[in-house]
Amino acid sequence: MVFFAFETLKFASGCCLVAFSFRSSIIIGTSEGFKLIGFCHFCLHGFYGPQSDLFAQVIEECNSHILHLGSLIRKSEELKKTEELRKTNNQELDETEKKELRAYSSGALVHHFSLLRNKRCLMAYVYHRAEIIRNLVWTIGRVLPEEIEEKISSAEKDYFKKHAATLQSYMSELDDLDLAVDMVPPKDPYIKVRVLEDIGNVVLSDHSANLARHAIVFLRRTDAELYIAQGSMEEITS
Repeated sequence: MVFFAFETLKFASGCCLVAFSFRSSIIIGTSEGFKLIGFCHFCLHGFYGPQSDLFAQVIEECNSHILHLGSLIRKSEELKKTEELRKTNNQELDETEKKELRAYSSGALVHHFSLLRNKRCLMAYVYHRAEIIRNLVWTIGRVLPEEIEEKISSAEKDYFKKHAATLQSYMSELDDLDLAVDMVPPKDPYIKVRVLEDIGNVVLSDHSANLARHAIVFLRRTDAELYIAQGSMEEITS
């Protein structure tokens, strides 16, 4: 089973072909690539797990039809060689052979454009997933909630950790300036929050506090934002 991995970008950009039946002139498998794009739309309304099976089906189609494309090209080249030989004898291909040559050329062209379409679908899906994971670093911090962690693959978890580490390394060069807080300029440095989970005793920027479940406290926005992003607190705005 092919798991979602960012290394597949290299394969998708160079080797993918959509399924195409030359004999029946029916394009098949294009819906699989579009289904991947459909899940990008669904992710706007809720984070979905990686579509490993669907991704694998598109790759499988690509592998199969690379062989078909090679066959079409070989048959086309053979007829072209035959055509060149006959020209030397002032002869030409018969009508059946001419039709076959046009058919082989057309089939190869359809394969090529189908490749470009599926390549865009695969890369758009991979990029969209990567973009969501990068945004998670900014919105929830370096620790993934369990409900999100179970929806990403091992490769995506590794990508998340590396991106978080890179961001942390950059912020450490700025005297530990936290770039992930106050993405919107705050009106007040303190906010009123309700504790949703029993966090316990913590050391905050200006004091220590026991953050028990259901407690309502005033905290610095910079102290509270990480807990809010993790779902441990909620801001009370009323």
